[in-house]
Amino acid sequence: MNNTLSQEPTIPQQVAQQAVFPVLFALSFSHLLNDTMQSLIPSIYPLVKNSFRLDFAQIGLITLTFQLSASILQPFVGLYTDKKPQPYALAIGMSFTLLGLLLLSRASSFHFLLFSVGLVGVGSAVFHPEASRMAHLASGGRRGMAQSLFQLGGNAGSSLGPILAALIIVPFGQGSIGWFSLVALLAIGILWWVGRWQKNHLTKIRQKTVAALPEIPSGLSRNKIFISLGILLILIFSKHIYLASMTSYFTFYMIHKFGVSVQSSQLYLFVFLFSVAAGTFIGGPVGDRFGRKYVIWGSILGVAPFTLLLPYADLFWTGVLIVIIGIILSSAFSAILVYAQELVPGKVGLIAGLFFGFAFGMAGIGSAVLGEVADQTSIDYVFQLCSFLPLIGLLTGFLPDLEKNRNT
Repeated sequence: MNNTLSQEPTIPQQVAQQAVFPVLFALSFSHLLNDTMQSLIPSIYPLVKNSFRLDFAQIGLITLTFQLSASILQPFVGLYTDKKPQPYALAIGMSFTLLGLLLLSRASSFHFLLFSVGLVGVGSAVFHPEASRMAHLASGGRRGMAQSLFQLGGNAGSSLGPILAALIIVPFGQGSIGWFSLVALLAIGILWWVGRWQKNHLTKIRQKTVAALPEIPSGLSRNKIFISLGILLILIFSKHIYLASMTSYFTFYMIHKFGVSVQSSQLYLFVFLFSVAAGTFIGGPVGDRFGRKYVIWGSILGVAPFTLLLPYADLFWTGVLIVIIGIILSSAFSAILVYAQELVPGKVGLIAGLFFGFAFGMAGIGSAVLGEVADQTSIDYVFQLCSFLPLIGLLTGFLPDLEKNRNT
């Protein structure tokens, strides 16, 4: 048996282990375009807060509407496409985003705003689990790398939203959001090409990947798997509630605490989100090499000292700390997602939909709750409260070591 395992890879193994980088780059770039458009929503909060005379609770409700519409459908999309792949689902889903942006640019009431962001959320609900499943398919076995590359595009896109809002939407107003429909059209074209690749190569790639890189059972009992998934979801909760505080309220925090302008606050948010993008690629490849549990430890719990310092920092150190926090915190998601997919092999789309959906839902609920807290207390108190969330990372110690379980 040892001699068999030490042999050179067979031809099917060599093919399967070759990541399809044109597809991975197309998925990453379309993720950049998708999340650029999505990040316009929180980026325009200062603008719509003034023009529609909204309070923080209503701002939170906008985020809740977007995140819930993006989250509830995701596990069902993933479960369905695991069983019946739909090559052009990505392009169709992006059409909802296109329509949502056009309506958002013309929204004349608070309820119209909610309907518009809900359509953008539906587009996201289709995009994330299906694109993540396709990245897994094109990974050639380097699953952490593929997910990190996919996430890199999304986080880079999220970082562009605030600066585009500062440069375009703030000076030219709400109607300029309609210009970003051109970005949606570009994404539809790319995803249509990706769909054609999937339609033409799905069966062949699956056969080679299954032959060379079969999904290995985790070796854990059903109860242990459910407990581990629960811990991972709690870690996602801590990460995304903290991110919700930053994406929805950091601009208001900077304006309130330091008296910066709206455009300057958007630039600080861009710095944070760009740092998130820059650190995204770390988690996947490091997890592939050294183990995903170590990445989760370092990312969730390791960021705690810096989040605890942030509410007490001056303007200069705030700028420094948000870079450190963004880089460290961003490495967790890819590691958590691939770890969960290895816990439940063969359910790539379902797990991606569950975790993306849960992340979006928690961010939406957290944003709504934090908006209410800000109204009842202060925006400063919100950031003091959220600074303790990364301490939940201590739960990582209860996660099993999957590599050891498979080898025993």
